[in-house]
This record gives sequence, structure tokens and C-alpha cells, in this order.
Amino acid sequence: MTYFSALLLLFGGLGAILFGIYFLYEMRNRQLLHKIDSLDFPESYKKILTKTPHYSKLSTLDQKKLQRSILRFIYTKDFVGVGLEVTDEMKVVIAFYACLLLVHKETESCYEELKTIIVYPHAVIVKEVKSAGGIFTKEQFVIQGQSANDTVVITWHEAKKEAYHLRHNNVIIHEFAHEIDFMDGYVDGVPPLEKSKYDGWVNTFYKEFTTLNKIALKNRDWGKYKLLGAYAASNEAEFFAVVTERFFEAPASLKHHFPNLYNELESFYEIDTAKLLS
Repeated sequence: MTYFSALLLLFGGLGAILFGIYFLYEMRNRQLLHKIDSLDFPESYKKILTKTPHYSKLSTLDQKKLQRSILRFIYTKDFVGVGLEVTDEMKVVIAFYACLLLVHKETESCYEELKTIIVYPHAVIVKEVKSAGGIFTKEQFVIQGQSANDTVVITWHEAKKEAYHLRHNNVIIHEFAHEIDFMDGYVDGVPPLEKSKYDGWVNTFYKEFTTLNKIALKNRDWGKYKLLGAYAASNEAEFFAVVTERFFEAPASLKHHFPNLYNELESFYEIDTAKLLS
């Protein structure tokens, strides 16, 4: 046997092993999802969902689809409580708003790459070291949620207040908008889009983000941009997350003041939230 033949045989064997591992993983994953789909959706979960402003207004078909997605989400993610015990209410509320964003998207399950949900009782203070011109400074930030890699952090105190009432803000929607943003490999305020829709999205969002950014720097003459707020001017990713919050929490206002943004989001999420919540 020649050297190259042996090398080819070695790589062929490794490929077969990797394919076998992948095949077994997919089989186990499909068996798990099939088992989850056979479960009845608990009545206690439905009672929690009916307290949200969105669930009862969805069609029966969407409700059924969300019920399946919620169970898949709950049974395939690790929920970790820090300073509290994670309850069914926390799991159901977080899963509902996360999956609501994808209710009309064709996905095997909500956020397949996501592994862990960390739940804190209150806002978290994080420390970060920054450098500018060779000078290092330590800064503290108060966060109500965070999305990074395969983990999402949610503070329950804020999430619960926002879950059952329309308040413009919704930390769960915000953080999972970041997860959607990252589905194409970049956190840049542009979610996975069809090629034909890319230019329209970028032009619309960039124009409004640039205008908001200029207003935020001056901190005056906010006008209609007060609806979006200063935090949305942080960067393009935060702009997308905040506008997604408004799309689901204050759709009539967003549609009135920013019809172009609303239309782009309606096309992407495939849901007319202004009509839904009217």
C-alpha cells in the first residue's frame, strides 16, 4: 500500500466515523423531539400564557404551533437560576416570547444553537475593562439581560413586569432579537434575510439608525425618535433589538411614526403585530 493510499484510507475512515457520530446525534435528537411532541401541553402552562397580551389574540393554529415550540424549548435548554429557583412560570414566559419571534419561521425548533438560559432575580452589575489611547479604565454596567454565544441571561424582576403588560420594553424579546441577529454569524443589526430583501433592509435601518444616533449625541429635538430611545443609538445591533421590542410591544406607534421600519419587520417576522394587538 502506498503512502497516499494509506492516507486516503485513514481520512476515509475518519470521515465515516464522524458521519456515524453525526447520524447517531441526529437520530437521538429526532427521537427526543418526537417524544416531546407527544406530550400534552399542561393546562397550567396555558393559564400562564393567557395572562400575556399576545397569546389569546393569536390564531388557534399559531397557538398550537407555539405550544409545541415552547415544550421543545423548555426540554432542550438548560435553565439555570442564580439566587433563585427557576419555576415553570419563568420557563413558560421566557420560552413563549422567544418562540413568538419565530412563530412564522420554518425552524426545526426555536434557537437550535442556544444551550443555556441563566435567570437572575434582579439586574446584574458587570465590570468591564476598557482601553483608550493606552489608558485602561474599569467601568460598571447594570444589565437586565444579555445574549452571548450559546447563552442568554434574563433578569426575572424586569421580565415578569414586562411579560403581562405592553410597556414598549421587553427584555426577553430584546435578548432573543440578538440571538436572531446572530443566526447569520454576525451581530450587526441584520438578521438572516433573503438576498432580494437585503438592500431594502439595510437602507431603511441604516437611515433611521444614523438619524437617531445624531439626535442622541445632541440629546435634544427627539421628536418621534423618543419612541426608540437613546439605547437604540448604541449600535446597529441594539437598534435592531429595540425596534423589535417596539414592533411586538408598541406596534401601532411604530407603524405610525416609522412605517418603513415596521414594514421591514413585518416582512421579516411574517406577522402584522399592529393588526394582532388592535
